[in-house]
Amino acid sequence: MEIATWNVNGVRARIEAITAWLKQESPDVLCMQEIKTVDETFPHAVFEDLGYNVATFGQKGFNGVAILSRRPLEDVSRGLPGMEDDPQARYMEALVPGETGMVRVASVYAPNGNPIGTEKFDYKLRWMEAFTAHMKELLKLEEPFCACGDFNIIPTPRDARFPEHWEGDALYSPQARAAWRRLLNLGLVDALRAWRAEDGQYTFWDYKGGAWHKNDGIRIDFALLSPQAADHLTGARIDTTPRGWEKPSDHVPVIITLDI
Repeated sequence: MEIATWNVNGVRARIEAITAWLKQESPDVLCMQEIKTVDETFPHAVFEDLGYNVATFGQKGFNGVAILSRRPLEDVSRGLPGMEDDPQARYMEALVPGETGMVRVASVYAPNGNPIGTEKFDYKLRWMEAFTAHMKELLKLEEPFCACGDFNIIPTPRDARFPEHWEGDALYSPQARAAWRRLLNLGLVDALRAWRAEDGQYTFWDYKGGAWHKNDGIRIDFALLSPQAADHLTGARIDTTPRGWEKPSDHVPVIITLDI
């Protein structure tokens, strides 16, 4: 089973790039973030015509997540437990049947949190605390699951081409990086790092300052696996190709393969 995650930065604005990539790569599952549309105006038919079942958790103009799957989507759940009063659409999960078992897949769009010292930063940390608590509960199920998406955290200096550029930013703040460590210390596995240890792997390049051409990138998009899923990991990669296309998202897809 091939599972991809991609912050598309507006599904309707990037529809041509997304469909072209799906025709080229044809993953079994695609988790999207920042769809920036309500459920009613999401282009369901476009993806259904490509053979995907579609589940969305949208929000007008901002945020929003979706899961596309070539297999049936079961037990779809929208919203992050512990954040029931949160009006922002940032989390959904579903069960996806594989050849030899089920995989729980979550599409995650964590808060940016900038600027530090504001309610936005407090919200970021509170959201990550609720997310970590939910992951702790899912781990108790001892089932394969993959929580993937845009976490808006630069975990270590090696996850940025120029880490000094991000000093004072919420994504690289000591508090955010500590929240990341607490999350992984539960026993989750960063799929890309488990499969490919080399530096220079980035998933986001800002539109400003020629970041793409300078390779001034950061890695903030992840696939986090339960130990039961990590046991089945057979590949992980970043596809930078769409960043060079016309009207690209500032993020690129991360793709993992599980032999399930």
